[in-house]
Amino acid sequence: MDRRITTIAFDADDTLWQNETFYRLTQERFAALLAEHVEADRLHERLLAAERRNLGHYGFGIKGFMLSMIETAIEVTEQRVPAAVIGEIIAAGQEMLAHPIELLPHARAAVETLAADFRVILVTKGDLLDQERKLAQSGLGEMFDAVEIVSDKNARVYDRIFRQHGDGPERALMVGNSLKSDVLPPIEAGGFGVHVPYGLTWALEHADPPDGHPRFFTLPDLAGLASLVETLNENPP
Repeated sequence: MDRRITTIAFDADDTLWQNETFYRLTQERFAALLAEHVEADRLHERLLAAERRNLGHYGFGIKGFMLSMIETAIEVTEQRVPAAVIGEIIAAGQEMLAHPIELLPHARAAVETLAADFRVILVTKGDLLDQERKLAQSGLGEMFDAVEIVSDKNARVYDRIFRQHGDGPERALMVGNSLKSDVLPPIEAGGFGVHVPYGLTWALEHADPPDGHPRFFTLPDLAGLASLVETLNENPP
């Protein structure tokens, strides 16, 4: 069986463009709004607990984050949070939804270079409208052969995507900043996983790297991705 890679899949948030930075800035703003009621560290713990609790209801994305902030504000103030504070939280979320896209270094070049010789697909999770907006603003949309916006990323999802848009998981490579979402599941499905770390990682995306796995690789940035793919195709593992 031909073991060469034919399909390259990219994560979006914090792989092709900045995302987590805006969440952290909004969390700081949230802490300032509620400083009279709770210490920042304790507030962040309560917010994280709400986000974890609400993933099954709201999924991933800014809208769920907004609702979790409102829920947390109600809890820590014992239902006495001023309406003005709720208004500020909503405004902060709306600003996040309207924030211009900022591509990360080498993102455009990496997608453009690989799109010339491979099927390239975008695999991202989160709110449909927000992810579509970010992709449209990024200017990268026309380079992808397919776009998959999913509610979660697991081995079953990657297996389906790689079979639908490629030659199966064994000949697919996924690149992203999250070990939990972008690396471990595609490897479990039988593909390659390339970790490109971002400076900030959401607590719910932390996972241990599969060190020593023959289909796991890490790069400091996207500049070396095309060379890695070329090497893997010249010497299939």
